[in-house]
Amino acid sequence: MVQSDPIIQTENLTKVYTSRRSQTRALDRLNLSVQPGEIFGYLGPNGAGKTTTIRLLLDLIRPTAGRARIFGLDAQAHAVEIHRRVGFLPGELSLWRSLTGLQVIRHIANVRGMRDLRCAHQLAERLQLDLSKRVRDYSSGNRRKLGLVIAMMHEPELLILDEPTNGLDPLMQQEFNQMMREVRAEGRTVFLSSHVLGEVQAICDRVGILREGELRAVERVERLTHVDFRWVEMRFREDVPAAWRERLGDISGVSEVSIDGTTLRVRLQGDFDPLLRAVSGGYIRDLRVKEPTLEEIFLTFYDGDGKRAAQPERVKELA
Repeated sequence: MVQSDPIIQTENLTKVYTSRRSQTRALDRLNLSVQPGEIFGYLGPNGAGKTTTIRLLLDLIRPTAGRARIFGLDAQAHAVEIHRRVGFLPGELSLWRSLTGLQVIRHIANVRGMRDLRCAHQLAERLQLDLSKRVRDYSSGNRRKLGLVIAMMHEPELLILDEPTNGLDPLMQQEFNQMMREVRAEGRTVFLSSHVLGEVQAICDRVGILREGELRAVERVERLTHVDFRWVEMRFREDVPAAWRERLGDISGVSEVSIDGTTLRVRLQGDFDPLLRAVSGGYIRDLRVKEPTLEEIFLTFYDGDGKRAAQPERVKELA
């Protein structure tokens, strides 16, 4: 099978912001490929460098080093051509507050040379957006919906969305997820920056994890959710002895031991046998094994202060 060329390709893409007193490395030697027809989730806490990456891809800011290509075109030299083929939703959306939603759409459509607004109206209907209201009267969620309509109404080859579901209620988040699946089914590509891990888990094919400007991992969602740890919950006939907490804590691969009456819960990495041998003195009524959520996996890359957790570094790039 012939591998298609990447829709997005970066090579050592770096951005350093310099002031009189300091330098801040917002993005450090990013090497990333996004393939045609996939939904790629770009994960990281606020300040990790996600928005900086998007601005570099769209030539809104210039890199300190490295380069980016979209559709095989240099992001700087061919920015105008690239913008025609991209739908973009920024994290902070500024619109004409005195205009109605429909007037904003008509203005953007005129700039793009669009005459047919049927797609825009269909998107607004799906998102339950009243286009007759003025932008200043919209809630933050409705302004986000208008931004999505603008980004999608010309059916671009590539969607670049920065925190797209901020302010959307759960029903609209589900509708957004369905819309993204339809975009993928049409062979188009989505690059989606987010810190909403459940959203990414629901729709993305692959995710990249960014920390302090450095790419820490790129992995398929289904493979990422089958990492080498899981939660094990056992329910015993009798109360679990308190002494087991220390005993289990000494077993390699067992951590985060909690005891609640007859229930024992542990985080297990590796084989089951050492754990089962350690609890063989009790009668197990029920045993449940749960795979970690994407959020829990994400937290294995970060501790509570947003620092890299103590574990081996890895960056996997799978097409």
